[in-house]
Amino acid sequence: MFNKILIANRGEIAVRIIRTCREMGIKTVVVYSQADEDSLPVRLADEAVCIGPAPATQSYLMIERIISVAEIGDVDAIHPGYGFLSENPQFAQICKDCKIEFIGPTAEQMSAMGDKASARETMRKAGVPVTPGSNNVVPTEDAALNEAHKLGYPVIIKATAGGGGRGMRVAHNDASLIQGFHAAMTEAERAFGNGDVYIEKFIENPKHIEVQILADKFGNVVCLGERDCSLQRRHQKLIEESPSPSISAALRKKLFEAAIKAAKAVGYTSAGTIEFLVSGNSFYFMEMNTRVQVEHTVTEMVSGLDIIREQIRIAAGERLSVQQKQIALRGCAIECRINAENPYCNFAPSPGTLTFYSAPGGPGVRVDSHVYAGYRIPPHYDSMISKLIVHASTREEAIARCKRALDEYLIEGVPTTIPFEHFLIETPEFISGNYDTTLIERLMKGGYFEQQNAIRKEIAK
Repeated sequence: MFNKILIANRGEIAVRIIRTCREMGIKTVVVYSQADEDSLPVRLADEAVCIGPAPATQSYLMIERIISVAEIGDVDAIHPGYGFLSENPQFAQICKDCKIEFIGPTAEQMSAMGDKASARETMRKAGVPVTPGSNNVVPTEDAALNEAHKLGYPVIIKATAGGGGRGMRVAHNDASLIQGFHAAMTEAERAFGNGDVYIEKFIENPKHIEVQILADKFGNVVCLGERDCSLQRRHQKLIEESPSPSISAALRKKLFEAAIKAAKAVGYTSAGTIEFLVSGNSFYFMEMNTRVQVEHTVTEMVSGLDIIREQIRIAAGERLSVQQKQIALRGCAIECRINAENPYCNFAPSPGTLTFYSAPGGPGVRVDSHVYAGYRIPPHYDSMISKLIVHASTREEAIARCKRALDEYLIEGVPTTIPFEHFLIETPEFISGNYDTTLIERLMKGGYFEQQNAIRKEIAK
């Protein structure tokens, strides 16, 4: 087992990794930017090293600086968390070349699944259902039009290196296709340094279901159940739950089999997530996330497994701690992402100082966070304050527990998404489980913000 691990990340995921390492008796080193000097990971880690100014391009994305800290600090392995360098094959390969274990898949596995166009082709050959679309990159406007005409509108243009909703555009006709084609390419080039795009048939009103897998270096692959991530705004997830309330046992079994088949097709190792679009009883491979997911927590709550611990054990060359027959998924878990965003101003990011902070507690309540009263949320990174996760024996109890926990969550100093998420879990669609990826946009178009602003003005009188 490793003696010391460097955490090449920040925020709540850095704290999350530190906690598991401490329980395993592993020392930790965190790298941080000048903006994160007073952050909780810096305080909790055994060692902390500043690697540059606030912009990620001058700190958290500086591979040579991170490797230098790892070599000077004599670490055995690097955990990349999620975001930043977590899905960068070059970083994984450099770690290997420097005899530092990368806690994640190999550079080859990452490349195979990281490029979405080639991943689609790999899945198609492996017998995993894929959305109808181009088999390769679409290089020109004319090629894009030809592909769209073959598929029929609506279609979606996607960056091959995309993520987080960037480099994606939906087109319903030729004019919007041409505009979206160039916009997606430009956005992808700026965000990922790669402007390649491909085209798929746009599945209307789908469910977004993802399956968590673990795979060791001995060919063992297990499935830890699915998560329903359909509550999204502009492809950014707000609330996730496990299990999905709206898929049948038969469909669930097929999804699990497809996810394991996908992992085995590339000889995958470490934790990974296979994402599917589900429409009725049909499902289609969307992409694979070759890292730990933000929402891995809901799977941990229903499975009882520590996914970060499993990642570390796998990287250290150990076998999975469980076999598929030993995995028992119990109850229901719901996660709310608490962001420093103003839901009354089109979810504008709201960095600033938390003047008061009190997290909820009690039975079945977990809060993964890196903030505290007096902490200043910097404007340079994502706006996440924390993740609120609840677990109960039934979905009805989990929803009630989630409402109670959101009521208890007291944050002052910046606007947060708490009131909007409280509203969401009380909608008939969520309570029934009959929701899809379009729900939030439909609610917003239905006048949610106007109603809430009117209520606030009335209260202010």
